[in-house]
Amino acid sequence: MIIGKVIGTIVTTISHPHYKGRRLLVVQPLTLPGEEARGDFVALDNSQAGIGDTVLVNREGNGARQVLNNPDAAIISVIVGIVDSTFVESLA
Repeated sequence: MIIGKVIGTIVTTISHPHYKGRRLLVVQPLTLPGEEARGDFVALDNSQAGIGDTVLVNREGNGARQVLNNPDAAIISVIVGIVDSTFVESLA
């Protein structure tokens, strides 16, 4: 699971049948200060997220397919929830 911020949408004229009725969103992983930033990625929206939302993403193919209840789906990343708030406490 990854926490990220939705930074964009993808619009397609033709898409895979497994994507029908769902939006593709661009997600930027959130990192702690001092951590190296990871690259943005595309995730299938399963929670009505929008640009600017902080989201919880399942980035493991088998788990993503289980969320969609489709074991044959061509999906790696799926947004499974919208995060209301986060709190990070220093361990030092």
